[in-house]
Amino acid sequence: MLKYQQIANEIQQDIEKNDLPQGTKLPVLETLMSQYKTSKSTVIKALSLLERKGLVYQVRGSGIFVRRRNRKGYISFSNQGFSDELTGFDITAKVLELDVRKPSADVAFNLKTDPEDDVYYVKRIRYINGQTLCLEESYYNKAIVTYLNNEIATGSIFDYISKALGAKIGFSDLYVHIQKLNENEAQHLGLLAGDPKLFVETIFYLNNGVPFDFSRISYNYEQSQFFFQSTGYSL
Repeated sequence: MLKYQQIANEIQQDIEKNDLPQGTKLPVLETLMSQYKTSKSTVIKALSLLERKGLVYQVRGSGIFVRRRNRKGYISFSNQGFSDELTGFDITAKVLELDVRKPSADVAFNLKTDPEDDVYYVKRIRYINGQTLCLEESYYNKAIVTYLNNEIATGSIFDYISKALGAKIGFSDLYVHIQKLNENEAQHLGLLAGDPKLFVETIFYLNNGVPFDFSRISYNYEQSQFFFQSTGYSL
């Protein structure tokens, strides 16, 4: 992890640990430089990263301020999965399938892989406080995510990818649909066939622009609520 990323993580942890409210002013650059024993450019990069993540905002001539949502239990469509978004909730998973296979044409296209390359396929149910949250099918480029097992898949796969494998997760593309559950999906989610679902297809990329995960997720409409946050507008 680079120095500015480490500083950004520590500032974020400080904001969350102290439950700093919206509008709290962060220390000035000189104070942060002294606190983290680093250069001005490194601190600026750390603050820019936090701004892109929607955790702080800058007011020219006034400083950097905390930007936090007040509602708990909302899922943000972020690049890190949603476990971190639901701090305080019991997030668990049940693995239904996990194997190595050749990708379909659609999966190969989205992962930018060759049809003869191997991918990990993971199908699992995610739970929130014991209630079904979503049915998730994910395909991981095995050249990048070199190893997965049931123990890893029952936890946070993204946490494993970033910490154990040392991969730098960058950005994502999301495609959102409103659809109806089929019989199989309804059975897994404890709902009725024909009930509504939010269906999300996501391609996750490393910070070098290489896709490593293509996921299809069907959310239980009774348990899921979502949060969208812009990071600025341009004219």
